[in-house]
Amino acid sequence: QDVAEGIHRPLTITALTLQANEKDSPFVLVASDLGWWQNLDDEWFVRGGLIETLSLDPSRVMMNLAHSHAGPAISRDHADRKGGEFIVPYLGKVREALITATRHALHTRATATLSWSHGKCNLATNRDLPDPSKPRIVCGFNPGNKADDTVLVGRVTNRGGRILATVVNYACHPTTLAWDNRLISPDYVGAMREVVEAETSGAPCLFLQGASGELSPREQYLGDTAVADSHGRHLGYSVMAVLEGMLPHETSLSYTGTVESGAPLAIWQRAAQKPSTSLTGMQLNVEVPLKKLPSLEEIDAELKTCEDRVMRERLTRKRHVSRIVGSGPTTLRRVWIWRLGDAFVVGQSDEAYSLLQTELRRIFPDHPVVVMNLVNGACGYLAPQEHYEHDIYQVWQSPFARGCLEAVVKACEGAMRKMSAR
Repeated sequence: QDVAEGIHRPLTITALTLQANEKDSPFVLVASDLGWWQNLDDEWFVRGGLIETLSLDPSRVMMNLAHSHAGPAISRDHADRKGGEFIVPYLGKVREALITATRHALHTRATATLSWSHGKCNLATNRDLPDPSKPRIVCGFNPGNKADDTVLVGRVTNRGGRILATVVNYACHPTTLAWDNRLISPDYVGAMREVVEAETSGAPCLFLQGASGELSPREQYLGDTAVADSHGRHLGYSVMAVLEGMLPHETSLSYTGTVESGAPLAIWQRAAQKPSTSLTGMQLNVEVPLKKLPSLEEIDAELKTCEDRVMRERLTRKRHVSRIVGSGPTTLRRVWIWRLGDAFVVGQSDEAYSLLQTELRRIFPDHPVVVMNLVNGACGYLAPQEHYEHDIYQVWQSPFARGCLEAVVKACEGAMRKMSAR
């Protein structure tokens, strides 16, 4: 189905701005329900429009796509397809919505505290399933492999402790809905946001898609939007469990000694905690290895003779990727790293496996670490090096060679260590 017949839930753009003081250039963190960028010109048309209009520092702007697979096309290269005449005006609408949301965030800024806590949600499952009929790995629920179930929740509170916003960082492909679905939808993200915002008196909820290269819901590729909503409530209630378990605004627990009773009782009491005001950021260019790729001329020659719809789509995507990474032995991929108080926020343009987030959280256990895929662009998968031994989509789709994910992990670790030492 090429053209949507209706709307399941509206798509949103939500902007959070952060400043250490009013005179500083703001950090702008954007959550968007869109799917993925297919060329850099479209991405820059939207994000660059924000940067240029508000005179922002590009290293301080991260736009994360939730990655819904039931959203509208956002590539102007598809303008010749059925319904394609709507793409260009829609991108203009997205750009204006981004600017409007960010302006509103800056206009309504207030002194606030951002606190973090971890929880668990088993919505995400491993989707690398060995095909029973042939030697390959397919994209679908694999009950034999574990999945990262971490949900990281950020709570923004004002001086009185009232929640102003909630940030949800979770890794799970929004692929509940597929070819039988005919409605534009944010997939599970919409119902998750509805649950959290209803329980926080309407405070905006930003969903940040994590490193979900191999993670997706157990039930997926459906046409039933009720399943997507159920998935969203599953995550939403997990988020609320985290919020309910958090200590009050600017409060910590302090050990004050023991009371001798039937057992020696350790006493922990609430104490005021002064939050860190550290706010810094940087943009990295990480060199990653490339496979030997076909030239644009070779891809174009295949496209001219290809009549199969699925293969044409694969070739078209391959062409976009080739234009982005070039034809050398390596290419540079962009990573943004911010230090927000005691927390790190890491964003990169590709679809990394969850190893990116589990490793960085293991290395920096004393810091909340937000990790995001699909920030400020998109290109290919970053899969662990052992996966290059298998016939698996995330490897053959990607232009990146063995060791690509490990290179990004190492670069992030080095930058984060330097930021920690300041």
